[in-house]
Amino acid sequence: MTELRHITSINDLTNHEIETTFSLADKYLSELGDIRPTGRTAKKRSLTTHRIGRSGHAGTGSILASLFYEPSTRTRLSFESAMLRLGGGTITSSDPATSSAAKGESLADTARVVSSYADAIVIRHPRDGAAKLAAQYASIPVVNAGDGGHEHPTQTLCDLFTLYRREKQRLKNLNNLNVVISGDLRGSRTVHSFVYALARFKARIQFVPGAEGMGLPPHVEWRLRNEFHCLPEDRKVGEDDVDLFYVTADQSHQLSLITPETGIKMAKAKKAIDVIYVTRFQKERWKDQAQSYLKVDSAFLKDNKYKRTSVLHPLPRVGELDIALDRNPRAAYFQQASFGVPVRMALIAALLDFEGQHSLEKFASGFRPDSHVLYEQPRGSGIVCANPNCIVHDPLDGIYATNKHYIVDWLKPRLRCFYCENDIESFYVGHKKTRHYGLAGEAGKHMRDVILFADRTAAEAAGYKARKSLSRVAKA
Repeated sequence: MTELRHITSINDLTNHEIETTFSLADKYLSELGDIRPTGRTAKKRSLTTHRIGRSGHAGTGSILASLFYEPSTRTRLSFESAMLRLGGGTITSSDPATSSAAKGESLADTARVVSSYADAIVIRHPRDGAAKLAAQYASIPVVNAGDGGHEHPTQTLCDLFTLYRREKQRLKNLNNLNVVISGDLRGSRTVHSFVYALARFKARIQFVPGAEGMGLPPHVEWRLRNEFHCLPEDRKVGEDDVDLFYVTADQSHQLSLITPETGIKMAKAKKAIDVIYVTRFQKERWKDQAQSYLKVDSAFLKDNKYKRTSVLHPLPRVGELDIALDRNPRAAYFQQASFGVPVRMALIAALLDFEGQHSLEKFASGFRPDSHVLYEQPRGSGIVCANPNCIVHDPLDGIYATNKHYIVDWLKPRLRCFYCENDIESFYVGHKKTRHYGLAGEAGKHMRDVILFADRTAAEAAGYKARKSLSRVAKA
């Protein structure tokens, strides 16, 4: 049995772990696949009777608990199907109205209790960062099946595996793909996980928002530029002579930003689009309904650069993807959905070590290491996540979440919420010994004995006084 491991973000997995997971998913498909609908695991040849690997019956005796606080079809059923195909069993809570959540039970308590009933938990929740909170209180592995508008890492695994299967005859690996992503880039958690993974595999990414205001969230765009080292370039509507992409720097050791000129040359060098990823309007995450929304159809794909493009969609679709494309050989979205079973079989097997160390390298334990310093203060003091949908603001679970932020940059102020990974770019620093506060970036770089505040009002309400330099600026 491997040590405890949680998958709450696509960045909890290294590129090598992703590729290793795909190798195991490939194995399951080759041994259990039904040749008629490509990607479907066979009905009669389940792993309970078909010996594979060192474990014989794979997941016999193991139980997966699915906790779904939001509607789901493909994700929940493919996870449960995956566990059953592995020889294990499932228990599920798919409707909050019929669970103890309706009585006011917190997610933290549920995670602790369900840990006694199962060997792994897969969770979907409307709050950003909910999976991370559940993982803090669970004593078994937790897998994020979508938390608010934050991430959906296992969907990204299905997306990448689809490309891996479709492109491996033409391409050697997943590196350097040309990808167009269209739709609700702001509200789609599938997009956020997908773009991080694409950047790590050095993709060239072009964004086409489905409507005004649906571009990438600022904190996701900032990470692409500064942490994944993708250079953002906006494509002007109607300008067809050259497409401008987010392009990942290519280097041997440390990453460095490439110049806009380099990005243009790279885009010109590879005009053909390998993938177009379409997403629906995430109406549940928007207060205002969209007046119009981009539709991908044959007319959209008529340009020669889309001649061999794979069309992906995480589904469900609600009008943004023409059904006339279903019979087009470029359509890959139903195959993409079918791959949810072998991919999630492989992930479960890796987390619970069904295959043994000889056939699959063991995953490391815990959350991914983070190079940033973690700033933590008790609930009710210091700075709180600015994202109103973060789990820290939940009436039930907020009390279980301490104020945790990674200090991404101290001199050029930036904090990142431990749970939902939204950023705060402006804040104040109070020094506990002197009881003075100043604007972060101007208050020095010493992090000992400090408390962080969202604004001056909060600092002064806590009994801190402005540094003289800040007072002079305020008077001016």
